[in-house]
Amino acid sequence: MSILNDKAGFTVQMQESLLSHAALAGEEIDGMRMIHLLSGVLIETLLLFDDPDEGLMATFSQLERLLECAPYAGDLSQDALPPGWVIDAEVEQGRTLARKLFEEWLDCAWEFHDLLVFVIHHLLLRLDDAGQPRSETLRLFVEISSRALAYEIAAQELCDVVIETKIGNEGWSLGESVAGLSAVAGRCLALSQNACELFNAPRLPDKLDHIAHVMTQEAIRLGIPAGSDWRFGLAANDGPVSAPFDLIFSLWPVCRQFLSLININQPVDQAVACAKAAGRMLAVAAGGEMPELEPIIAKPLAMSALTDTYKTVCRDEAMAL
Repeated sequence: MSILNDKAGFTVQMQESLLSHAALAGEEIDGMRMIHLLSGVLIETLLLFDDPDEGLMATFSQLERLLECAPYAGDLSQDALPPGWVIDAEVEQGRTLARKLFEEWLDCAWEFHDLLVFVIHHLLLRLDDAGQPRSETLRLFVEISSRALAYEIAAQELCDVVIETKIGNEGWSLGESVAGLSAVAGRCLALSQNACELFNAPRLPDKLDHIAHVMTQEAIRLGIPAGSDWRFGLAANDGPVSAPFDLIFSLWPVCRQFLSLININQPVDQAVACAKAAGRMLAVAAGGEMPELEPIIAKPLAMSALTDTYKTVCRDEAMAL
């Protein structure tokens, strides 16, 4: 079946699906959730093309013309955007929705994109009618979509870099690659604002759990069994921890160079990107019928590198104050 045969019907189907996923009690719509879902559907669609970053800029230009306004140009308040791990989780819901919507119509990618732009335009106008100015909503859509695509590009490119430079040139094993990316994610998180204060809480900080969730969900989406064995064998909270600094010091310069190129400069965003890459590398190492690393070994290895590095760096930073 082609969407060319029933554009109107498919457009209605897409809008209804998005509205149902963003609905609160009654007929009220969660505007921020809607923006995340639209971003996810757009990102998944753009990944069908050779240059998704160029496609993203072109889509923004189309929306500016249709909405007859530019994105809000002022400074965003500190809490205008959710943390990176929320953006990743919510956008991934939109990407999943997109795959369900166009799984029968992959031969019509351009037409799907055009209809999607129409739907985004219509729903942003609907939010405008509900009291959310279109220029501000468009700015949030631009910010979230740009960040989400950067996370996706970073996850794939960092895996490619590790495979090419560390495994191919330096003889790293897949286990070292998984641990290295996980540890770099933990280090970035520990160096983010207020990490040390959070570490003084009586339990593992929420930030660490959120970044671990980014890693585990990426691995699960790519076929790693979910299970409950991610923390099997990890040291107790009061036990000694040791970060794999040899892997970190070898890998971080490569990661930093690439993340800077795609404008991922904030430590929390760097942690999200590296955690997604670690989850993807974990799926390479522990996926398939004949994995190089059994999931029961690879999953705690990744979690241990992330957790131990976070705790070690937080401890060292606190001692340096």
